[in-house]
Formats: sequence, C-alpha cells, structure tokens
Amino acid sequence: MKKMIKNLLVGVAAIMGGTSIAIACTGISLTAVDGSYVQSRTIEWAKGALQSEYVIIPRGEELRSYTPTGLNGLRFKARYGVVGLAVVEKEFIAEGINEAGLSAGLFFFPRYGSYQTYNASFNDTTLADLQVVQWLLSQFSSIDEVRHAIEGIHIVGLEKTAVIHWRIGEPSGKQVVMEIVGGKVNFYDNTVGVITNAPGFEWHIANLNNYVNLRPGSANNYKLGEVNLEPIGGSSAMLGLPGDFTPPSRFIRAAFFRNTAPQRADAMQTVLQSFHILNNFDVPIATENPDEKSLPSATQWTSSIDLTHRKVYYKTAYNNNIRCIDLAKIDFGSVSYHSAPLDTKQEQPIEEIKI
Repeated sequence: MKKMIKNLLVGVAAIMGGTSIAIACTGISLTAVDGSYVQSRTIEWAKGALQSEYVIIPRGEELRSYTPTGLNGLRFKARYGVVGLAVVEKEFIAEGINEAGLSAGLFFFPRYGSYQTYNASFNDTTLADLQVVQWLLSQFSSIDEVRHAIEGIHIVGLEKTAVIHWRIGEPSGKQVVMEIVGGKVNFYDNTVGVITNAPGFEWHIANLNNYVNLRPGSANNYKLGEVNLEPIGGSSAMLGLPGDFTPPSRFIRAAFFRNTAPQRADAMQTVLQSFHILNNFDVPIATENPDEKSLPSATQWTSSIDLTHRKVYYKTAYNNNIRCIDLAKIDFGSVSYHSAPLDTKQEQPIEEIKI
C-alpha cells in the first residue's frame, strides 16, 4: 500500500507540481436557442503524453478518497451514474457529468487558493482535491445540494504546491465557480460563462473592465489631424485583445469570443461551435515547454458536454475526430466501474479523396 501511495503522489506531483507548464486550461459555456446547455473546456500538459481516460461509474459503486497518507479518506457510494474524463488515475476526473445532468470540472488555481491544513483525525470527512469532481457527480443532482454538503467536508491537496478550483453547472444553465481561499469555500455565480486559472474569479471579472473598448466587427474611420485613418482588415474593433496564453489573457479572449458568438439552434450545433471557439486556445507545444519535442500540442484534449441531453464529446491532440459517449445508452445499474484510454490509437485518421 505504501509503495502504491508513493507512486500515486509522484504522479500527482509531476502534473500538479509543475504549475508553470500545467495551468493553461480554458472553459466556456454556451446555450442554444432551444435551451440546450453546453459546457466545454481544454486541458493542457506540456511535459509528455498525459495519461487520459474516460471513466464510467455505476450507481451503487463504493468509492473512497485518498489523503496525503493513503487510501483512507471519505467513503461514499454513488447515487448517480457518472461519465468522466480523468487524468493520471481514474479517480481523478477532470471533467464529467452524471445521469441527473449535473456537470463539473477542475481547473488549476496555484498561489491564490489555499485549503485547510490536513489533519488525519478528520480522515472520515477528508476529500482529496483531485477527487472532488468524482464525489460531487456521484452524489448530487444540483448546485444547491453541493453547497449544503460541502460544509461538512475537509478538502485537502495531495500535492503541497498546487491548488484547484472548480466549475459546476446544471442543465438549466446555472453555473458556479467554487474556490477555496484560506480554508474557506466560496461560490461565485458565473454569468460570463468563462473560467481559466489564477488569480481568483472575482479578479478576472474586474479585469474585464480594462477591455471596455473591445467590440466585434470593424472600428470606425477616424481623422487624426490631416490624416484619415481607416481599418486595414476585419475585426479591427477587437484590436487590443490579448493573444498570449496566460490565464488572465485567456479569460479575456474566451469571454469576448463566447459572448459575441451567434447563438446556435440546438445542442449539436452548439457543441460544434464550442469546439471551434476553443480551437483558438490550442497551445503550441513550444510556448509551454521548449524542451518537449514529441507532443503535437500542449492542449492534450478538448471536451464539450451537453448537459441537456447527457452527452460527452471530446477530441484529442492525437485525433481531432470528435467522439461521443451518450449516457442514455449506458445502464448504470449493471455497467462495471471501469476506465479506458481516450485514444485507442494515438494517430490522426486521414480521409483520402479519390479522384
């Protein structure tokens, strides 16, 4: 057991400890004309191929949380079936949805968040930060239920130098960001429909005011003294939109792309639109880790979850074809608890056009 825990924590430290190369995740949400609600995100890791899997959790599955000292934390039984996309271990669901339509995801939040200090005497109510999504999706059907239940839970980190915050959404379109600062859990209504990483969510909302001049379309002509100024290309009213991959810049870019995007008719069109928007956040590998030569991109996968129809869509850096897991086609009363790689083969299919 000790060896297993040591290996687990080494893996966690590898992905969470290197915060300078693991914090470029971007999330957006969109609502279709017919009311369908979709939450989408990217996940980045620029230091080798990330072990990513889809996970199926049946109703009634007995689950337990890790703590910094072992598999000896909170015990819980799944009330709802869950489909998740996990990293490192199948317990560490980064993004997912349950059969009630509640969806959640984790996003790195280094330096600005801080959990309660781990105390082994509270192990029965201790939950690892990387298992918060697994816990809340298997237990709850609404954000209000999560708010109530979280009061009796001690969330701790498995790796000392990194912290997480979370996005939680309902099929109604209601969405919150949950952050823990100084051991206190805070919930923020996310009406802008965007999440990235540090600093805190309220800071990002305030920072939007620095870009009050941005507009979709073209800027008006302007006369500067005797010189007539006019746009030299499209989207000139967006001049000043930050293009780097820091969390503040990605938040601004995602907020403007998401909130200027035309509303699509239904869920499927909205899912496809979310993938197109998030293509703008694919992180070239050299910008994150110049020493990495083999990865096609630091953006290892992108997902889009249709909360209304309970469908999980994803594509990866190795295969940009979109794949779908339909929760309606899973019997959560009889399916086994299992996981499988997102890519059966890390290779992009190419369709040859016959002339």
